[in-house]
Amino acid sequence: MARPPRPTWDRDSAFFWEGLEAGELRVQRCSECEALRHPPGPMCPGCNALDWDWVVSSGRGEVFSFVVHHHPPIPGLDPPCTIALVELEEGTRLLANLDGIAPEEVEVGLPVEVEFHRVEAVEDDPGWVVPRWRPRS
Repeated sequence: MARPPRPTWDRDSAFFWEGLEAGELRVQRCSECEALRHPPGPMCPGCNALDWDWVVSSGRGEVFSFVVHHHPPIPGLDPPCTIALVELEEGTRLLANLDGIAPEEVEVGLPVEVEFHRVEAVEDDPGWVVPRWRPRS
């Protein structure tokens, strides 16, 4: 199976990817109004502040919306695969694959939790970690 494309890291998202490597799901927080946001960005969309830090999410949430992807092929994924937008307990939403459940069994409101999936290293590439969802037991 082909590897998925490497995600883009920049100064606004490096904390997120570093958190995944450490086994943490990190969410950006505005230092001024304390609003949480994802995806990460340089400026708070609520108060326009430029200073931010991050908090560690519980990694738990519920499926807000989802699609079952069949075509075109995506490197690193075997179709059909479920891609879920999950509303975290903290209120932000995050998009990732949903594993461990048949696509026809997925429904809005399904309780899920994050798992950390390592894309394996090859040659000079050390690999990386991406979030994935799985049903909460």
